Amino acid sequence: MSKLKRSEYEALLQPMQVELALAARWVQHTGQRLLVIVEGRDTAGKGGAIDAIREHLNPRQCRVVALPKPTEREASQWYFQRYVTHLPAAGEIVLFDRSWYNRAGVEQVMGFASKSQVEAFLHATPQFEKQLVEDGILLFKYWLCCDQEKQEKRFAERLSDPLKGWKLSPIDLEARSRYRAYTEAREAMLKATHTRHAPWTLVDFNDQKLGRLTLLRDLLDRLPETRVEVPAIAFPPLSAAPAKEHYGVLEPIEAFKVPASP
Repeated sequence: MSKLKRSEYEALLQPMQVELALAARWVQHTGQRLLVIVEGRDTAGKGGAIDAIREHLNPRQCRVVALPKPTEREASQWYFQRYVTHLPAAGEIVLFDRSWYNRAGVEQVMGFASKSQVEAFLHATPQFEKQLVEDGILLFKYWLCCDQEKQEKRFAERLSDPLKGWKLSPIDLEARSRYRAYTEAREAMLKATHTRHAPWTLVDFNDQKLGRLTLLRDLLDRLPETRVEVPAIAFPPLSAAPAKEHYGVLEPIEAFKVPASP
């Protein structure tokens, strides 16, 4: 399939985002708790996928969780403890940009977790997630896939783009030489944690626009019927002509000057 143009992509994305907004209204109305985990290789497109979901949702209802390296205290806790505090409450949507699966991925491959810690994690996770689902949380787990050739191209783009340079870290650069090790770690993770109550869904993100559309369509199709009656809102005309803004104590700063065309 040929690459989507931006206009074609946005035309396909917009109706899905309308559906997401309706789904968010349903989550809030019914007190559901929706949790979406987005995992994948570096540069796969996790941030873009999450942005496509949350872009038009109320930020007070929809939260993105992207935790930094654990503190010394957090490292001594029960492994899932720091993630539990970020789980959704009634009416909330939480999107994990990486999650407890760090232990089965980067922590394992980069040597930050011992073999016994990883084995304990793989054993405990299905039980932990079963408790979440049985308690009523709607849990969706996505793994974003991309070939190493695409990954290399995206790393190079980050290196040359001052707006994306913050995405590069020494860990990311080291991961370049461990592509196969990440594949092995992912397969072991899937084998242990792809369960009936909390299945994984793999999405091809070699083309990120198509990947986002695929993920959103899958998520929407797997949600229950989310239609909620929207009450009509009265919007009568103003009783007088619209007023201009009035200032007393301070004035707005000078407007930005648009540079003249060359």
